[in-house]
Amino acid sequence: MPRLVLMAKSTYVWLDQLSRRYGRPIRTLDAIPDEELEILAGWGVSGLWLIGLWERSVASERIKRMRGNHDAVASAYSLDDYRIAEDIGGEAAYANLRDRAWARGIRLASDMVPNHMGIDSSWVIDHPEWFLSVTEPPYPAYTYGSADLSPDERVGVVLEDHYWNDSDAAVTFKRFDRQSGDERYIYHGNDGTSFPWNDTAQLDFLNPEVREHVIQVILDVARRFPVIRFDAAMVLAKKHIQRLWWPLPGSGDAIPSRAQYAMSQAEFDARMPLEFWREVVDRVAAEVPGTLLLAEAFWMLEGYFVRTLGMHRVYNSAFMHMLRDEDGPGYRKLIRETLEFDPEILKRYVNFMSNPDEQTAVEQFGKGDKYFGVAMVMATLPGLPMLGHGQVEGFGEKYGMEFRRATLDEQPDPWLLERHQRELFPILHRRGWFAEVQDFLYYDFVTDAGVDEQVFAYSNGSGPTRSVVVFHSRFGSTAGTIRESIAYARKSSSGAKRLVRRSLAEGLGLPNDPSMFVAFRDAPTGLEYLRSCRELWERGLWLTLDAYQGHVFWEFREIHDGSSGQWRRLADLLGGRGVPSVDTALRDLQLEPVHTRLRAVFDGGHVGAVLDGSAMPSDLDALQVRLAAFLAAVAAATGVPGAAEPLAATIRERTVADFAPNSAGLQLADRAAMLGWLALAPMGGLAPGADVTATSAAWFDELRLAPILANGLRGAGLDEAAAWAATDRIRVLLGLPRPSAIRARGAARDARLMERWLATDTVRSAMGVNTWEGVEWLGRERFVGLLTWAVRLDAIDLNAAPDLALVERLTATADAAGYRLDRLVSPPSTRPAATRAPRRPAVSRGGGSPSRSRPPTRPPGAP
Repeated sequence: MPRLVLMAKSTYVWLDQLSRRYGRPIRTLDAIPDEELEILAGWGVSGLWLIGLWERSVASERIKRMRGNHDAVASAYSLDDYRIAEDIGGEAAYANLRDRAWARGIRLASDMVPNHMGIDSSWVIDHPEWFLSVTEPPYPAYTYGSADLSPDERVGVVLEDHYWNDSDAAVTFKRFDRQSGDERYIYHGNDGTSFPWNDTAQLDFLNPEVREHVIQVILDVARRFPVIRFDAAMVLAKKHIQRLWWPLPGSGDAIPSRAQYAMSQAEFDARMPLEFWREVVDRVAAEVPGTLLLAEAFWMLEGYFVRTLGMHRVYNSAFMHMLRDEDGPGYRKLIRETLEFDPEILKRYVNFMSNPDEQTAVEQFGKGDKYFGVAMVMATLPGLPMLGHGQVEGFGEKYGMEFRRATLDEQPDPWLLERHQRELFPILHRRGWFAEVQDFLYYDFVTDAGVDEQVFAYSNGSGPTRSVVVFHSRFGSTAGTIRESIAYARKSSSGAKRLVRRSLAEGLGLPNDPSMFVAFRDAPTGLEYLRSCRELWERGLWLTLDAYQGHVFWEFREIHDGSSGQWRRLADLLGGRGVPSVDTALRDLQLEPVHTRLRAVFDGGHVGAVLDGSAMPSDLDALQVRLAAFLAAVAAATGVPGAAEPLAATIRERTVADFAPNSAGLQLADRAAMLGWLALAPMGGLAPGADVTATSAAWFDELRLAPILANGLRGAGLDEAAAWAATDRIRVLLGLPRPSAIRARGAARDARLMERWLATDTVRSAMGVNTWEGVEWLGRERFVGLLTWAVRLDAIDLNAAPDLALVERLTATADAAGYRLDRLVSPPSTRPAATRAPRRPAVSRGGGSPSRSRPPTRPPGAP
């Protein structure tokens, strides 16, 4: 399951949180809303680990309530048996959730606690011989006169008395059979590091019947769950079964009172000849293939569980601890040693920032750049990333195994959720790009002072799945280069191992060719970068990194630079910085001669003088010269032979003749729009035989004139909003179908004009066309305003008075229709199809190939 991303959920707590969120009782698994599963799938989660699914011990709940926690349920790890708990819906509710989750690509994962059972479990009641026990109390001071905790009338279960007043954490409890009179003192589950788990009973793994029964239960669970997580798996490694329960003579006792049960190595090996987990892995592979087995294992056993026991995945707590503590050198050492031994081990680790036994991710990593940088590394290292309950939402409460509900009414942090959506979830959705190790390389980040051990840098994948990840794991700044990988083991067909290194360029499969460049995108920021392939071969990738800054570079593509050297010029211009699109940046570079000439049109005060009516002949002379230079650049960029100077002279004449008398009374932004239209509408005339109107409108977009024009108008005295309003108006007017172009009269002309307008996207937007409850509407003021502009421009072109009757007639028609389009024009099924615009010369793109026009680029929030 290379794409698995696991999400942990404390089942009872989650159900209660869902009940609060949806305002209705959600107590069983089948009541979990589909919307929640879709949210998880949208996050990139493909595995759901539900903690506390199994039927729990009745005694465990009684103990916790008798100790004062009246809201507690039994511990999720004190079990009665491996059946889905009835109070969360039982097996039927589980099957319902399983099927709905799988329909959304989510596998369900289950816990297993093979080391022990609840003190009153059906196993303790029916098979006391399966548990480690003695016939007398292990210490003379132990007494068992407290309450009977067993729900079964046949058997009594009593904790040691000193437990209740905290004077002794007893290692055993008393089980007595009311029918046979049998009494035995069964050991509590215990890992030797702290107090016994007082609501559990320790299974005897030297008993072959116990081992076989537990394996059969594991196989049964595997048939229901494709992912199984084994709690405290390390305590069932042979060396720890021996250390805890059957120590070597003279070695002391990790569990109090067990020294007297010392056993020789030979006898121990005879009674337990094989590693339990090796048997489990082999039996599951043979009988329930496809099950993923995941071990919670600490005590420096992670490598042993993977290499020797064959466990599919194992907890990697070093990831959480070392990155939290900013121990970059320590974690780099762990990765280096793993790669030198066997890179395959790296993909067997479960990496996490929190787990149910630790503080929450927000407590350990915060909510800022450090959190997201570490989460990015977790999501991109080989292995299996695991998210904690409430981690994405920013919850800070740690949920105990006995929690029925969260004690804090925490609400999701919208800022944190949004940043996850932007930076982390896209990576999780491509988890398959990062999970394997056959192409994984880990690099030194070399600075002027040497290797910076606080920087994690690695690449993975090949072809379209190539990626490079870089993360600076501490507060501070650094700068350096990644070029050569650290050594990793490569095995030959004979099994011989040798250590090899590769360069970054080799790892990415880049050509060593001076004419080749590579573009790649940074996932967290969305910016795209451009580098020379030869530079990456010779010098590597140079980066500057701020505190906790990270990059996930992906979507690599190679680009051949032609004889014009345009990509090299762009790379030099960018100087290593990222841009939203290198293709757009190249287009801007190609259009720079046009943009430079258009900027020059606004140099000086002549445009402002024309707008405010104070222009002198010298202002008009300057405007004409600059327009001629601009039009010549347009002709060169579009590859047309038109004469720029005569056209510039015509524009000057029209400005003198038409601008002043027709702009009287207009606001500054409208006067700017009229002047812009007068200057740009004729530029299509540079192309002999072309449709001037269609060509001018297309070139406005294709030459990306809008941002240059808006900036120039700001310099001519308009504020930001007015400059963009005028620019948008010019774009609309250049492509506006005009009444004078309609070959009809009266009502027929009115109808055809409306049809032409509604078939033109820019005009529809300018009229404020919108949809409400399935009906399209016009905006009255915007519609009337556009009509006024249409007759105004016709009056200028025809040297006639404006056709105000047309405005009145169409306004009255629209008023009568209530500005509903279905009443204003014929239905879509009978409306004539929009005709294709006449062909026009396309803007040259280096090779002269035509392309579709593109909308202008605008800053966010511009009108």
